[in-house]
Amino acid sequence: MKHKNYYQFAGAFFLLLFIFIGAIVKFSPALLNSFDQSITAFIRTPYPELNQFFIWYTKLANPMTVAALAVILAGVMAVKKYYIEAFWLLLNTGFTAGILNSLIKLFFMRERPTLEHLVVEHSYSFPSGHSTGSMLLYGTIIMLLPLFIKKKTLCRVLQLLLGIGILFIGISRIYLGVHFPSDIVGGFCFGLSWLLLTYPLYQKTQLSWYSKHKHSKKEES
Repeated sequence: MKHKNYYQFAGAFFLLLFIFIGAIVKFSPALLNSFDQSITAFIRTPYPELNQFFIWYTKLANPMTVAALAVILAGVMAVKKYYIEAFWLLLNTGFTAGILNSLIKLFFMRERPTLEHLVVEHSYSFPSGHSTGSMLLYGTIIMLLPLFIKKKTLCRVLQLLLGIGILFIGISRIYLGVHFPSDIVGGFCFGLSWLLLTYPLYQKTQLSWYSKHKHSKKEES
């Protein structure tokens, strides 16, 4: 498989970075105070002028939004007989973003910032569920786009826009006062590590599945 080792190396790097940040959050959170406070102050500079924009924008990674988009996209893929792609998308969003990230939050039990919250949140803070969810939903789309869009320029433009969109999800959570910047970095690292580590497995499964499918079609004919 092309670039398999690069994906695995990068995935391992982001996983180790997530573990490193998580260890600080769990055992020495004060070490992150300077980083969190400076980034938060910078992002919230235009407060409150951008309140309505970020309150709207953050909904693009709400759990219900991520779930609905994932089911719709997976359904379209399944109709088009992209079964492996549909399964990978649902695995990433349903299991990893929906279940695994929530369980990890219970391990760290980090309280949210004491800033005024512009949206209502009840769960723990680290890692950010919106950051993980957006990375896994829109990140999966980024990695699958070349399969559906053959024009390289258009594909890369859409990938870039989706990447910027993911970044702004993280920014929105900090601006709204419901996450520390380290929560966002942790969520991005966790989601990205999962994507990069499972992508070669997806490719291998896809190759095996479609090879068998084509072989069975030939036998039938």
